[in-house]
Amino acid sequence: MKLNPYLHFNGNCQAAFAYYVKHLGAKLVMSMTYADAPPTAEQGDCTGAAKDKIMHARLELDGNILMGSDAPPQFYQKPTGLSVSINVTDPKEAERIYAALSEKAEIRMPLGETFWAHRFAMLSDQFGTPWMINCEKERA
Repeated sequence: MKLNPYLHFNGNCQAAFAYYVKHLGAKLVMSMTYADAPPTAEQGDCTGAAKDKIMHARLELDGNILMGSDAPPQFYQKPTGLSVSINVTDPKEAERIYAALSEKAEIRMPLGETFWAHRFAMLSDQFGTPWMINCEKERA
C-alpha cells in the first residue's frame, strides 16, 4: 500500500504543477482537463470556464507521487490541518527548495535550525499548498 497526497486547487492546478516541475525537479507524468473526459448523461459535454481546468494530474519525484486537480468552485476548500512534507538529507537542498516554495508564500515558520533538524520550515505556497521542509539531524 502507498499513500499519495492529492491536492485540490482553486483553478490554478496547471500553474502550480508547472511550478513544482520547474522548482522541485518533478516530472509531469499525466494531466487531463475536464474537456478531455467523455461526456456523461448527467452533465453532457464539458464547456465553459471549467473545460480547460485540470481534472487530474500526477507528478513523480524521486519515486514519490503527488496528484492534484482543480476542484469545481462549489466544492473547493482551502487546505487546513495538513501539509505536504519534503524530507531531504542536504541542508543546501532544503535551502533551495525553501527559496523556490517561499516565493509569494505565507511563511508560518521560516527556514532555520531546530533541535531535530539542520533545516526546517513551514509555509503555504503561492498556490495555497501547505508545505513542511525538513532536513533532519542524525540521531545518536
